[in-house]
Amino acid sequence: MVAYAGVLTAAFAITVLCGFAPRAARFDTLQVQRIDVAEPDGTLRTVISNHARLPGIIVRGKEQSFERPQAGILFYNDEGSENGGLIFGGHRNANGEVADSGGSLSFDRYDANQIVQLLGVDDHQDRMAGLVVSDSPEKASGHRRIWLGRGDDGAATLALMDGAGRKRLLFQVPAEGDPSLVFLDTQGQVVQRLAPATT
Repeated sequence: MVAYAGVLTAAFAITVLCGFAPRAARFDTLQVQRIDVAEPDGTLRTVISNHARLPGIIVRGKEQSFERPQAGILFYNDEGSENGGLIFGGHRNANGEVADSGGSLSFDRYDANQIVQLLGVDDHQDRMAGLVVSDSPEKASGHRRIWLGRGDDGAATLALMDGAGRKRLLFQVPAEGDPSLVFLDTQGQVVQRLAPATT
């Protein structure tokens, strides 16, 4: 009887403990509209969402309305402020034109705007793919400082801008034609152009 009671008690204890132990779940398919990943205190750290439920801009846990035509993943810092994301989209508008087609991976400076962005866009308004590096001062609009990529004209370009966002140096290889190195003044006027010698 003692042995029976001991076995029964052990079995009961195992059942209770296993019933409350955290378990990993496996699914073949999981379909959701949005997933929020948060810290134990509720601070938002990551949102994975469709277009309809992608949040606006969240700063220190407070959301400000902001229309985004994409779906994607948004990243938040330790204070619950957005600091980057991976977004993507694309559809046809009422005129049948491809709109908002492309993707972007960006990283923000603490308490400021984007400092690095990798993007690719190909729709009825824009055709570009490249890497952008920007200044991003706190509580102020930043300026693009480096563009490395391909633009609407098909040219492969490395553009270097000054602190005010003005193009000052361009390395460019057009889709057809000779490469060039162009120096510009603060008004955007060409002050010197270097190109291969013609034969």
